[in-house]
Amino acid sequence: MKKIFLSRECICMFPAINSDQPVIAALAEIPAHWEERSARRVPDAAREQVLERSRKIVDAACDVLEEEGLEGLTVRAVLNKTGLSRRAFYERFEGKDDLVLAVFEQTIRAATIHFSKLISTLSAPIERLELIVTHIVLGRTSLALADHASSNRRGAAMSREHLRMAESRPHELQAALSPLIALIARQLSDGMAAGSVRSGNPQRLAILVYNLVSTTVHIELLSQGDAQPDRAHRAQLAADIWEFCRRAIVA
Repeated sequence: MKKIFLSRECICMFPAINSDQPVIAALAEIPAHWEERSARRVPDAAREQVLERSRKIVDAACDVLEEEGLEGLTVRAVLNKTGLSRRAFYERFEGKDDLVLAVFEQTIRAATIHFSKLISTLSAPIERLELIVTHIVLGRTSLALADHASSNRRGAAMSREHLRMAESRPHELQAALSPLIALIARQLSDGMAAGSVRSGNPQRLAILVYNLVSTTVHIELLSQGDAQPDRAHRAQLAADIWEFCRRAIVA
């Protein structure tokens, strides 16, 4: 299995969030990268009019991935769900890769917002970071966007695409991941200020934490394929990964 290492440059794609600026507010102010790409492809049309159909296409792609996995994700399958024409699709997306990147970015942004809400009641940076790490490992069953799917189908599909996009479109992938990395970095920065996290570059440490967690999750999902998730096993894995991360960062 080829490991994916997220570079430090990805942090520059998402503005630093200070402790007084909620991540949710920051994300609301910053358009998704895929939305910017989609809107630029139809320069003469009203932005919201373009994005209304673009979002409909992305939502349909999420449904196809959930129902049929990566093998079923085709432009035709998405258009069948939306009732839109091929012309409408290609006006907004270069092709399937562009659509997959949009799905990936939307998933990361939704997860980042969800994690931000979950940690808002926790005062200790270490506790906040533990929640983020363990929920990433637990997967969609822990997310607000989850519908308690009975298999790993969508997760496995996105893991395979994550690995491929890291080679074919690394800058766009890094941009998609940057909100989540920024959220992790802020918890580390707060921990350093509180004396509970060892001194260092919080952005660099955030990348290291993400690389460890994401690579482990990819291996887990790809090894299970469409099988029903073993919740007890996933919970133990989450606990083990967090303990590994905790020992690496504590002061």
